[in-house]
Amino acid sequence: MTRARMPRPHEVAAARRDPRLLRALRERRQDEAWRTRGTCQNVDPETFFPAPNEPADAAVALCRSCDVQGSCLAWALDVGDLHGVWGGTTPRERRAMLVAWRDEVLPDPEAAGEAGPPVRDRLLTLVPLS
Repeated sequence: MTRARMPRPHEVAAARRDPRLLRALRERRQDEAWRTRGTCQNVDPETFFPAPNEPADAAVALCRSCDVQGSCLAWALDVGDLHGVWGGTTPRERRAMLVAWRDEVLPDPEAAGEAGPPVRDRLLTLVPLS
C-alpha cells in the first residue's frame, strides 16, 4: 500500500481554479437529497472504488454526466473522504482540493456547537479497542 503524500503548493493552486471545486463550493448544502438522483445509483459501487493499480476512468466518466456532481464532491470534501471517486475526482485530486476547500469553507454557523474533529474521527472514538 502506498502512503498518500501532502499536495505540493502548485497542486493546491491548480485545485483552487478547478471548475469541479468551484461548482462544489457553489452547490454546498444546496441539495441535501443529491444521493437519490446520482447517476451512480444504478452502477456497481465497486466501479467507484478501483484497486490502487486500476484506472478510475470509468467512474470519472460516469460522474461527468451526473447532475449532482458538485454536491457529491462537496460532501466528500466536507467529510474528508480520500477513498474512491466522488464528484468526478480521484483521491489524489481531492487531496489538493481538500487543502483549498478548508481555506474557503468557513465553519457552518448552525454547527457552531459541534466544533471538533471531522465526523469520521468522531465515529472512530466510538469503536472499542480490543
